[in-house]
Amino acid sequence: MSEGKIIVGLDIGTTKVACIVGRKAENGKIEILGYGKTVSTGVRRGVVTNIFDTVEAIKTAVKQASDQSGVEINRVSVGIAGQHIKSLQHRGVLMRDNHEVEITEAELERLRNDTFKINMTPGEEIIDVIRQDTYVDGELATNPVGMLGNKIEANFHVIIGQTSAAKNIVKCIESAGLAMDYMILEPIASAQAVLDEEEKDAGVVLVDIGGGTTDIAIFKNKKIQHTAVIPFGGNIITEDICSGCSIIRHYAEEVKVKFGSALASENHEDEVVSIPGIRGREAKEISFKNLANIIQARLEEIFELVNYEIQKARSDNQLIAGIVLTGGGAMMRHIQQLAEFKTGMEVRIGYPNEHLNQTTMKELSSPMFSTGIGIVIETIARMEHDEHLRASEMAAKEKMGFAATPAEASAEQSEPEEPQEEKEEPSSKKKKKKGLDLKKIVATLSDMLTPDEIE
Repeated sequence: MSEGKIIVGLDIGTTKVACIVGRKAENGKIEILGYGKTVSTGVRRGVVTNIFDTVEAIKTAVKQASDQSGVEINRVSVGIAGQHIKSLQHRGVLMRDNHEVEITEAELERLRNDTFKINMTPGEEIIDVIRQDTYVDGELATNPVGMLGNKIEANFHVIIGQTSAAKNIVKCIESAGLAMDYMILEPIASAQAVLDEEEKDAGVVLVDIGGGTTDIAIFKNKKIQHTAVIPFGGNIITEDICSGCSIIRHYAEEVKVKFGSALASENHEDEVVSIPGIRGREAKEISFKNLANIIQARLEEIFELVNYEIQKARSDNQLIAGIVLTGGGAMMRHIQQLAEFKTGMEVRIGYPNEHLNQTTMKELSSPMFSTGIGIVIETIARMEHDEHLRASEMAAKEKMGFAATPAEASAEQSEPEEPQEEKEEPSSKKKKKKGLDLKKIVATLSDMLTPDEIE
């Protein structure tokens, strides 16, 4: 894809709707032109529950991004998550008609598209299919394009979601006056923003703690191995603080962000914060230690579920790069230490600025924008793949269309090659030269015969 094409990523989250406008720079990094962010009230645990509120939030975020970037936005790529998301492994097989012809990108894409045809439970549909290992005649091939073989086999990671959830997202996009380029699973997008190729090769777990869900993506040998969505996120911690400290949600969220900690042992009983009472009631004093106990209990539950997904993927002993935490929940104090304690793995916080050009928008370096920026990066990668696929198909068609038959090839070899200048003459002149020139024959006979013979 040529540099400079503008891409828009839309992250419809439980707590916020973020719109990111960017393009690929000459150095291969992403240049952010503008962004918009607004509160999301129509989404719960990653699933749209109020079409009207979600559409209004999308319009607001898109307008902010459009005004800041100076770009008229009419197409977006959008993320999808939610507790309805699940994944499975599928192996596809393609028997080739001619094993003496080189394997093409189009054949690999046909094998991938066939995976979309597998039977699903009613109410579910395939969101995405990602190719993992590919085999040619039973042998592993890192890049089968150009190889020869009879049979192509490939393992695919199939991502499944509820049909209604996907259609509601599409309806929100269209109702906001936009068209959709791609629907991208959010943990895959976040991974694009915060992971590098070395981590994906060594084995790594991406844990994106959002407002309504915690998204997981496990990579090994630079391939996606497992994806999952845990139906708990930052919002449930806020609800726990509401009930545990008997305060309203607004104050609970504010206290969590400003004074929250993932480790109770790092706080003291004498450190307190005063929360105003409702309508003249007495203020409440909440100790930082008690607050941290509530937060730690819920985060421990989340990390236990992360451990379960790692064991489910059967890759806990192969994840050399450990865990990368991102999303708004990763900004909690001491969360890195708690995650290392609960999982026994190395943990780092993932920031999306590694793939960004230098920008004055410092807020975008926050883990909470990892998904939105990742959607832009993944969209660029998919567009480049689609353009490469179209170019390969065109080249194959041209090769087939202009290739000479054996009879034509032998006929061409028997004829002398014409000078370069003559090839550029009009086709009508060329046709005349291929026939008999009667004028030249008559002139030649006249030279050979005497006048008496002519009479």
